[in-house]
Amino acid sequence: MESYLQSLDDGWSIYLWLVVGGLIIIAVIYWIRWGMKNEQFDEDIKYLVFDEDDKDKMSPQEYAKSREVAATQLQSRERVLRHQEEEKKRDK
Repeated sequence: MESYLQSLDDGWSIYLWLVVGGLIIIAVIYWIRWGMKNEQFDEDIKYLVFDEDDKDKMSPQEYAKSREVAATQLQSRERVLRHQEEEKKRDK
């Protein structure tokens, strides 16, 4: 293998780097797209660590936002679980 690589003309390795770089870019675009479709880029996720016991530590606006985000996440979770259950029934 080493003799084959040495027998190639100068400058061949740049094409290898271009192909590898292109594959990396395609993989990154795929994973970003997957993350967007699966709600992975949610900036309000920080509010999910709070519960009703933290009400006295937060401003009324923050507390309202945390409850809103928690309700939205619960609806999203139920939707995903329902979708998974439908897929299981369809596969049987």
